[in-house]
Amino acid sequence: MAPPGRRRGQLSPATILLGLAFLFSSTASAASAVIGVDLGTEYIKATLVKPGTPLEIVLTKDSKRKETAAVAFKPSKGGALPAGSYPERFYGGDAIALQGRFPGEVYPNLKHLLGVSIESDAVSTYKERYPALGVTGTPGRPTVSFESQVFAEDKLYSIEELLAMELKNVRENARLMAGKGNDVQEVVFTVPAFYTVSERRALEVASRLAGLKVLNVVTDGLAVGLNYATGRTFADVTKDGNKPEINLVFDMGAGSASATVLKFQGRSVKDVGKRNKTIQEVQVMGTGWDRTLGGDALNSLIVDDMVSTFVELPAAKSASFTAEKVKTHGRTAAKLFKEAERVRQMLSANKDANSFFESFFEDVDFKYKLTRTKFEELAAAYAERVDGPINRALEAAGLSLDDIDSVIVHGGASRTPFVQARLEAIAGKGKIRANVNSDEAAVMGAAFKAASLSPSFRVKEIRELDTQGYNHGAEYWFDMKKKDDTIFTPSTKIGATKDLHFKMMAEFEFSMYQAVPGADGKISKEPTMHFRSGNLTRVVTQMIDEEKCDRETFNNYVRVRLNPVTGTPQVLSAWVTCEAESEEPKAGIVDGVKNLFGMGGKKDQEPLNDNESSSSSASKSSSSSSPSSSSAGAESTDAAKADEKKVKVVRSAHTFDVEELGYKKVTRKEFKRMQDRLTAFDASDKARRAREEVLNSLEAFTYRARDYLEDESFIAASTSAVRSTLETTLSDVSDWLHAEGADADEKTLKSKLKELEDLVNPVLNRKAEAAKRPEVVRTLKDTIAHLKEVEQLVDGQIKTQSFESSKSSEAVSKASAQASASASTGPMAELEEEEDAPAEPEITEVPTIYTETDLKTVRDAASKAQAWLDENEAKQSKLGETDDPAFSVKEVEAEKKKLDDVVMEMMMKKMKYFKPPNQEKPKAKSKSKSKTTKSKKASNKNKKDAAEDHKDKKGPSDEELQEALKKAGINAEGIKLKDLGNKGEKSDEKGRILKKLDIGEDATEEEILAALDKAMKQNREKDEL
Repeated sequence: MAPPGRRRGQLSPATILLGLAFLFSSTASAASAVIGVDLGTEYIKATLVKPGTPLEIVLTKDSKRKETAAVAFKPSKGGALPAGSYPERFYGGDAIALQGRFPGEVYPNLKHLLGVSIESDAVSTYKERYPALGVTGTPGRPTVSFESQVFAEDKLYSIEELLAMELKNVRENARLMAGKGNDVQEVVFTVPAFYTVSERRALEVASRLAGLKVLNVVTDGLAVGLNYATGRTFADVTKDGNKPEINLVFDMGAGSASATVLKFQGRSVKDVGKRNKTIQEVQVMGTGWDRTLGGDALNSLIVDDMVSTFVELPAAKSASFTAEKVKTHGRTAAKLFKEAERVRQMLSANKDANSFFESFFEDVDFKYKLTRTKFEELAAAYAERVDGPINRALEAAGLSLDDIDSVIVHGGASRTPFVQARLEAIAGKGKIRANVNSDEAAVMGAAFKAASLSPSFRVKEIRELDTQGYNHGAEYWFDMKKKDDTIFTPSTKIGATKDLHFKMMAEFEFSMYQAVPGADGKISKEPTMHFRSGNLTRVVTQMIDEEKCDRETFNNYVRVRLNPVTGTPQVLSAWVTCEAESEEPKAGIVDGVKNLFGMGGKKDQEPLNDNESSSSSASKSSSSSSPSSSSAGAESTDAAKADEKKVKVVRSAHTFDVEELGYKKVTRKEFKRMQDRLTAFDASDKARRAREEVLNSLEAFTYRARDYLEDESFIAASTSAVRSTLETTLSDVSDWLHAEGADADEKTLKSKLKELEDLVNPVLNRKAEAAKRPEVVRTLKDTIAHLKEVEQLVDGQIKTQSFESSKSSEAVSKASAQASASASTGPMAELEEEEDAPAEPEITEVPTIYTETDLKTVRDAASKAQAWLDENEAKQSKLGETDDPAFSVKEVEAEKKKLDDVVMEMMMKKMKYFKPPNQEKPKAKSKSKSKTTKSKKASNKNKKDAAEDHKDKKGPSDEELQEALKKAGINAEGIKLKDLGNKGEKSDEKGRILKKLDIGEDATEEEILAALDKAMKQNREKDEL
């Protein structure tokens, strides 16, 4: 029991229910699977982590390990869709396949449009590459949206909605891989090191729209480093002589290139109790990047060369084709970029590549050839740009190439020959490493991070320290001057906090920004949030009035942090401090009592300083003779303390408001609108898939039904009228499918399918019944015959019980009479010792295994089954092949099941009263010497007889063992019974496990049944456990 005054109160039912709800929700969250997603420009890759399964790449519906980052709307044949209707969506390669036909409805490479302004260079480049897309601004927000012509109204779709569709598709693929009972709700994303606050916020919104909670966002280089560290152990730098391993990750993908300097090391830290443990650390030391150096930029070089070559053709010149006219044509541009990607990849392994376009532009054919040498000439300026990210990363880390142990290469574009050659020239061939999967290392690292954050998994302990890559500052006005303070630097670790100091006594505000360098190197201060105090003036006034604070000592603070999940800045708290005089507390009742008894109050108990202590000790002997001087010294000390003022620091929090700038927070109303539209899209897709399944079933059924008309067994089981109707209906349905079926709704398709099934299924049912009926009828007859054998067994057992019971009663009566006669043989009987007295007769109880009721149950079951079978066989004999059967196979099986239940009931009763053979027990002390002698002789004789009987008796045959098992309700088909007593556990030819019985080669039937009973009991106990 808790001590008095601290006992726990009774928990209310509401509190208990709330706790249970939290427990269940936590358990559900802990049991769900998690994914890591590498959100690339051209491809999206995902890795699944679920309980009991290691990291596993999420396959697409085409069983590919990566999905093309694209979503497409397929236009309807009937024109623009009205409100409430939605088109068919395609993802990945299926979406890109539609680009040649519907270039204005395919949305690829959305990554670099996240969170950017409609006026940004990234949007301009995107428009040039995809001229058919309706790129536009978002009303009320400076972000990108697309205008789709598929819809008659409500045409705008934001970049977050389109990306959420792709993420939902990835999530659905992960769910299918996770299996039934596993959900996917949490994710870790990889992002480029140059991702700004706006881009990170936009990604989080898209993830929430897809139903995914962001556990963390890691930079691409760190994700690769995590994957590199999972299979390695690094030296413990806390021990003498050990140094960290420093590597540079160069990642060049479709959209950009980046370099990340990573430090790998082991570190000894405190564990539970006084023990230490060694953990692994991966720390980002510096990053550098080039936003436009990637595979897409190289593809653009090839596209420009293709177009310039085409417009120089005589046919193009005669038609006055210009490069601008060709590149702004939607379908032609889609063909060009798709072919340019193929050519670039071919040149990575071949010296040249050829292309041919039939009716390339306005029915003019075009043949193109590009050699690797010419391609490298075109890309010479891009090869020089490979140095930039590496040099900037080393500069940020304060290192040189000599300090780097190795260069880890990642990304598809890094396999371009001139890129590899440039890396070898920069770092040396010996430092270039291919020790990670250049396509999947980042997504594997993200999945490892997701597993480490989820409570469902235990993984190797690796502490990672990431950065956000930019300077963050605060601008505000103070004393009529604009102040600009740096808060975070590019090397500041994500999750770090800082207290901003201000000298304000009234309401104030400040703005935070992110310093983002442009393509020309010029720094742009992009605002991220605006802080405004709420009640600072009132709090300061209250502190002056109540705490008597000095006006000159006021300071206020705002604590900001780089969010440990997304890396974006956030305000945690705000408070104000001041200094005030601290009054000496008045003596309380306890101090008064102490003074009364000469114990001294608080003042007397104050510790002395060094001077007071030494002077007090030196004058201890003279204090008694100089009371006046002592008194004067005390008065002077009190006066000095009175002049000395104590100061205390007073702290009080104040309210504030924070507004996100740049990429502003999406309002609840707008988020709900986008969420509802995505849900309606999903419902439309689900209904479309269901309709397509019915359509496919109907088409397949028409083909099968035509085959039935030529099948002899089908013809035998059907009438000519049915076949004629079926043939006519098939013809009508086939014609309808070709004319109207493609646009019919699900209800109409189902009615057509049911019309055919109603004609075909009865015939197929008669076929199946006729084929199975003989076998099931034979089995039922065998069961009835076996039940009659059980009837004889029960009848015999009842008779045996009656005979044994009568015999036992006669033996008891006879023994009682002999005992009475012996007790009255003479006048000296009372003087006999007790041990010589005759033994009392023992009554042997005969167990009642079966009763007459059991016998009646067996007889009735057999007779009813036989009667039912005879009646229905008679009915069936009068029917033809085209008639519906008088009884079904299921009905026969049900009758057999009834009989099997009766047999099992009888066998279980037998097993219930079954006792294994008696074992020898230590004999009790006899009551008389003569009786003991007789008992020993009888016992020896019985043992001898039993041994001879056992010696003469041979074990049961295989057939007898089969019969014994069958009577016990055990299916022994396929089991080699003769091996059960001699060999260990093994499988039979059907793969079933055989259990060794504890019996010998010459075991009797009773011993076999006892061993079976023991084995069945052990199996039941095992199942219960």
